[in-house]
Amino acid sequence: MKAIVLKGFGGTENFEFTEDIAVPEVGPEDVLVKIEATAFNPIDYQMRKGMPESNRIHSPVLGREFSGIVVSVGAAVTRFIPGQAVFAGSGSMGSNGTYAEYIVVPESILALKPRNISFQEAAAIPVVYLTALQILDRLPLDPTPSILLTGAAGGVGLSLMKLLLAGGHTNLVLTAGNPKSQDVLIANGASASQIVDYHHEDLAQLVLIKNQGAPFDVCIDLVGLEMSELCAQVIRVNGSYADVTAFETAKARSDFFDKGATVYHISNYAYSLSGNFKWYGAQLDRIAEMMENKSITAPPILLFESFSTQSVADAHRILEENNTNGKKIVMNIY
Repeated sequence: MKAIVLKGFGGTENFEFTEDIAVPEVGPEDVLVKIEATAFNPIDYQMRKGMPESNRIHSPVLGREFSGIVVSVGAAVTRFIPGQAVFAGSGSMGSNGTYAEYIVVPESILALKPRNISFQEAAAIPVVYLTALQILDRLPLDPTPSILLTGAAGGVGLSLMKLLLAGGHTNLVLTAGNPKSQDVLIANGASASQIVDYHHEDLAQLVLIKNQGAPFDVCIDLVGLEMSELCAQVIRVNGSYADVTAFETAKARSDFFDKGATVYHISNYAYSLSGNFKWYGAQLDRIAEMMENKSITAPPILLFESFSTQSVADAHRILEENNTNGKKIVMNIY
């Protein structure tokens, strides 16, 4: 099969196009999928560069989410048949990554593609919405608290904002860094009065003013580092903090401790480490239902039409430069 493989850690010149990889074999509980589209995530370039995330590499083919068509199924598979359109966040659970024509994945992580969206839109959904839905499920968000969401215009942030708005949570303050990102938030339901440009030197004061001068009940941090320290500064005593960035600064940890805050570490791959593969398919079924009843929408996408090393290199560059402008990057696989 055709695939783009990583020959070694470093720059994007280490990606190579090949047609010499065998189509993976299907086990009893597995499904073989012909990939139609894949999406890119920051962990892709972090793996490529040999950063700590590279410990999660299980194949020289990178890529961790996709949409496609079922080709064949194992003898014990009961939920899928050939010809069905599906999508999944495969992570490290597939036979290979998703910069490839085919992938074999456990039946339990798959879901039927929402009928009202394209393959390209479906490929952009799993990682961002699985993360956003986990945040929504785990945090104490009822009755409606005041919420600070950092990195709101990123893929996870935009998906979470849509879920929060769909659930009636309107007491939100959102950080975004440039006019294009702010326009994306407004186009997806936020009001301009909820948005703060994180470049301001007096950012803590500005976000508190947006919350009528009161500290926040909940801070959801999708950026980390300095933003985790901001959250520790503006959260109330015994507030709740959600972190998806490995919580790296000692000052933030100390400040949250001083506030008596509850810290929620959000990690999608935690479920795979514990062998709970069914979590992935079950959550995607929920997301697909919300997509089909139009309570939420797919992320806006930046589409690369060609399946090529150039597309992969360009996608990695845009992600590294944090220049997605609120869009999820997707590549066709054909």
